[in-house]
Amino acid sequence: MTPSRADAYTRITDEIAATIEAGAGNWKMPWHHDGRATSRPLNVASSRYYRGINVLLLWAAANAAGFAEGVWGTYRQWQAEGAQVRKGEHGSTVVLWKPFERGDARDDGEQEDRGRRGVYARCFTVFNAAQVDGYESEPVPQIDEATRYAHADSFVANLGIDCEFGGDRAFYSPHIDRVQMPHFRQFKDALSFYGTLLHEHGHASGARHRLNRDLTGSFGSATYAAEEICVEILSGFLLADLGLAYHPRADHAAYVASWLKALRGDPRAIFTAASKAQLAADWMHAQQPGTAELVAHAA
Repeated sequence: MTPSRADAYTRITDEIAATIEAGAGNWKMPWHHDGRATSRPLNVASSRYYRGINVLLLWAAANAAGFAEGVWGTYRQWQAEGAQVRKGEHGSTVVLWKPFERGDARDDGEQEDRGRRGVYARCFTVFNAAQVDGYESEPVPQIDEATRYAHADSFVANLGIDCEFGGDRAFYSPHIDRVQMPHFRQFKDALSFYGTLLHEHGHASGARHRLNRDLTGSFGSATYAAEEICVEILSGFLLADLGLAYHPRADHAAYVASWLKALRGDPRAIFTAASKAQLAADWMHAQQPGTAELVAHAA
């Protein structure tokens, strides 16, 4: 039986919370990755990248199992590709939102008042390419490190967000709509610099005249935690798109408790955060000239 909508939210929230909790000792969160082309989960049937909450779910599953591949599909999708899921393999959960007319029977057997339309979450099981026989992934063209950093510089510049360098703190000020960043030389490495740069520009994407997220929360509040989760997920999405690793940072330790509290207090919180992160990623890609999406490695 397909799980109910409430069960789907709770089950997936529990999975993500468990992953966050398990990584708390070394600050590794579900959105951290190594920046390889396989960092961006891809569906074998459609050749399209997964989005939103499904990216987090598949990153968490791949990390737990040690999968080096980034290609996923349902049992039937692999069969259609001439491949076979090996006996005994356990699949991973992804979610599809399906529209329904209120009053119509849904796949999960529930019914609601007619007159309005809605969507509901339906869970599917997918398997990684490492779990099947008869499939060979195509080689992925690699782009050198200097070119990937140049892509990142262009990506940020094309956002048109005011950014000033100096001082020893990185932050976004909503009052003056400006990102403040320490100079490059003050970071331990280039990945730390670009991770922080994209994180702060991620906060800037939530400005009232852009995507209008609530940026008023103070440290420790539920609103602050929600924005931080959103931007952390967003940073993971963008760095994967740019072919750059997103490494754990020691300052995550200050946030883990508030993230877990927010997730466990509301089973939909991680869905909302991932959805807002995806919207922000879409907006940032849409600012790039000539393309709605920049990916620094081929599909």
